[in-house]
Amino acid sequence: MIGAGVVGLSVAWLLGQHGHRVELIDPALAEGQSSQAGSSAALGLLMAQVFRRSSGRGWRLRQQSLALWQHWRQLLEQRGYAIPWRAGLLQLASNEQEWLAQVRLAEARQKQGLPLRLLSRDALQELTPALPAAAAGALLSPEDGQIDPLPAMAALLQDARHHGLLTRAARVERLERGSSSPDARWRIATDAGVCSSEWLVVAAGLGSPQLLQPLGHSRPQSPVLGQALELQLPAGCDAERWPGSVSWDGINLVPRPGGRLWLGATVEPGLSEGSPEALAELRQLAGHAPEWLREAKPLRHWQGLRARPDDRPAPVLEQLEPGLLLASGHYRNGVLLAPATADWVLQQLEPSSR
Repeated sequence: MIGAGVVGLSVAWLLGQHGHRVELIDPALAEGQSSQAGSSAALGLLMAQVFRRSSGRGWRLRQQSLALWQHWRQLLEQRGYAIPWRAGLLQLASNEQEWLAQVRLAEARQKQGLPLRLLSRDALQELTPALPAAAAGALLSPEDGQIDPLPAMAALLQDARHHGLLTRAARVERLERGSSSPDARWRIATDAGVCSSEWLVVAAGLGSPQLLQPLGHSRPQSPVLGQALELQLPAGCDAERWPGSVSWDGINLVPRPGGRLWLGATVEPGLSEGSPEALAELRQLAGHAPEWLREAKPLRHWQGLRARPDDRPAPVLEQLEPGLLLASGHYRNGVLLAPATADWVLQQLEPSSR
């Protein structure tokens, strides 16, 4: 198993729960997540029931993942791992056209038995701290929400190790086809030695294409940088009063304890370093920041690179040849789709579990 981001950790953990012997390889196991990792940009929003489509692979993966995250979180908390979870997602409509689309979506979801409800412009104006005045209304999804990525990743790693996960803090240099023996079908050459495996799962984000290209598999992915901020809000200003995390025109506002707020993330294709102009645009909510947000004090700034597939929808879940699985290219939904991705990998190893 290559890659110890949120997707790789989820896969390794789930396979271990089903009795599979797993070795996880990634230098981040010793060094921590770098700014080149997609998980570094994640805020952990789970946008499943507010997804605009009502069918297809994307819809199914989101609903499956939302249910799995709820189950996984409860199971891990029973084992002593605290995973902060904030229920509720408030998706603001930036104009009347978006508001009408939200009205239609709420009606469709209610017919499906999902508890989405609408908040009018007047209802939004009653919330504190104040949301962007330009919002035409909002869609509230009480069962969507936000999971704190770093504690979730730490819990998955620790519990997986407790159940037998082997870890190797090494950099993968190349992949090779091994012998005809099932146990040595794949050889993984790292800067710390060589290991063999019957199954190989590549979940290395932007590093996946260069590992697979020498094997004859072209699955190009492009980097999309995301910057995020943690802010200390003015005295008496507590975003935890909102009915959930807030999404405004592609920007997410996540309440944090102690009067703090996460704000993110930018969408900057092809960059390795964040643009100051994009960060300023984020800070100002593209010109719609309320006064309290403009007065907030920046505490921390971070960034990460998301992997976006070049020629196919995200994510890429594919068995490239016998024993070789690719689980990458999740773009902005790595945290959300990690459990469903892990379940897909499990189904490839255990077809009878479908």
